[in-house]
Amino acid sequence: MGEMVSYRSNGGSSEGYLALPATGSGAGSPAVIVIQEWWGLVPHITSVADRFASAGFVALAPDLYRGAHTSEPDEAGKLLMGLAMDQAAQDIAGAASYLVERPEVTGKVGAVGFCAGGSLALWSATLSDQIVATAGFYPVMPWERMRPDWSDYAGKAALIHCSEEDGTSAAEGIQTAKSCIENAGGECVLYDYPGTKHAFFNDDRPEVYDRAASSSAWARTLELFRARLG
Repeated sequence: MGEMVSYRSNGGSSEGYLALPATGSGAGSPAVIVIQEWWGLVPHITSVADRFASAGFVALAPDLYRGAHTSEPDEAGKLLMGLAMDQAAQDIAGAASYLVERPEVTGKVGAVGFCAGGSLALWSATLSDQIVATAGFYPVMPWERMRPDWSDYAGKAALIHCSEEDGTSAAEGIQTAKSCIENAGGECVLYDYPGTKHAFFNDDRPEVYDRAASSSAWARTLELFRARLG
């Protein structure tokens, strides 16, 4: 189990759920930022952070809604539309700075996110030099309220997990992100999961959860982060 912590963000402070590796001191661990879906910092997201900690990562899930969360789609949509993307960007960049200052962390940071958080995760590598690898699960793209400077992806890596319901990796926004990342000198790998619905990784939503696809996506994400973060 992790705990809520405060960290500096854009001259102010933000909060997030911090999970440390379950065994040993955690010294020398890589770090991962876990970015919420539109529901907020709900138990599913903290459980993902805990899973990363169990896999040997220091994981921090920023609370982008400042304590608000919901299980109702209409309310979630309102929360997302009310989210100031510039502030979210600062919260994520601040999370990266906080993590590299932790005594347990090697200095390399990744970011993973889901749905709208998947787009934020991909964007995050353009916000912080410390974020060197990203994984976006069924990201909502294009996202007009973000302004990624893709040139900052040089030497970095991304992977995108695509559901069939969202149009697979052939979706225009996914292809645009891949092209921009690669043109900047980064690497981008796309994975399709046939027969899946949006949010197939969310095991708190049995109507969309896909165990086999989730297992494959999790293994591929760990492989990327272990290779890139140390």
